Amino acid sequence: MAGQCTAVKRNGQPCTLPANGPQGLCWAHDPANAEKRRRGASRGGKGKANGDIRDLKRRISEVIDAVLEGSQDRGRAAVAIQGFNALKSVLELERRVKETEDLERRIEELERASEAKKGARTWQGA
Repeated sequence: MAGQCTAVKRNGQPCTLPANGPQGLCWAHDPANAEKRRRGASRGGKGKANGDIRDLKRRISEVIDAVLEGSQDRGRAAVAIQGFNALKSVLELERRVKETEDLERRIEELERASEAKKGARTWQGA
């Protein structure tokens, strides 16, 4: 039976997953799996974001169509469009936060891999 992973999680706690390799690391901390983890993480959350964008586009189109048909008051439509612009800004902010988190995670993985190659211990936080 394999021992416990020797890595330290981002929160400073020791990893509790079983180690499954000669380095004493679990799949999630093994540098050999970094590319697989990166690809999996880069796909994470994209479906929701794309769905939000499609929904926003649909709703904006409905308001525009209603104004053009004369069934929607232009003043109310203008307020709705302002709200949609606010939603668009939040979606963009959300995208930038996820991108930053992904870059931070990738840098951490590179630093861990670099330290592992040097034979040094894993960084354990400040």
